[in-house]
Amino acid sequence: MSFTCKNLLINEKEKSLVNLSFCFEKSLALIGQSGSGKSLTLKAFLQMLPSNLQVKFEYETEFKLIKGQSVALVPQNPFTALSPLTKIEEQFFLPRKQIQKYLHFVGLDDSFLNRFPSELSGGQLQRVVLAMALSIRPKILLLDEPTTALDSESKREIISLIRSLHVKEEFYLLFVTHDIDVVSDLCEEICILKEGKIVEYGKMNEVLNAPQEEYTKELINAGFKGRKFRE
Repeated sequence: MSFTCKNLLINEKEKSLVNLSFCFEKSLALIGQSGSGKSLTLKAFLQMLPSNLQVKFEYETEFKLIKGQSVALVPQNPFTALSPLTKIEEQFFLPRKQIQKYLHFVGLDDSFLNRFPSELSGGQLQRVVLAMALSIRPKILLLDEPTTALDSESKREIISLIRSLHVKEEFYLLFVTHDIDVVSDLCEEICILKEGKIVEYGKMNEVLNAPQEEYTKELINAGFKGRKFRE
């Protein structure tokens, strides 16, 4: 099975903001600098674009994109994703046993149920948000630069966790970031965006080892500084 975005067009007063088509079997990284169209693409998946934009979104897969049912999002900043005055258990809207199950999925024990977000570290908060996303059993998981607000150790832990959950739960993974290093060992395919258009697309290892576009080379050099990639 695969997820195919046949046509995603986002326009504002005849100005094209995003014009994309892509297909991936398991996991895809959307890479680009600020303003490249990454966030607009995610919002199109979530049906959260403002009404002043004209949107055409055609896709082919075995399920419908329904926010909160088949599609879940892990946002960039875990500190703003949760209510600071509400205990973790009360933010799930699930029976306690199910909440425990998903907390265990992400490596957190039952003691976190009675804590407030302010009592958790950034890495722990991101694990909670990931548990919330997984609790709807999504067909496709959207990741909006989920490691940006984390330190290097927490970043490695979260990426490792996402990798293992992706294999275990078998959802499609669409990872949006400007940092290629974060997704180089996680996603199978990569899509390089510039000004709302795809400038390079292919298997992760092929693009990283032999980029064709100067823009892609610049992103790789900025993110890796000479690192070698697996064949």
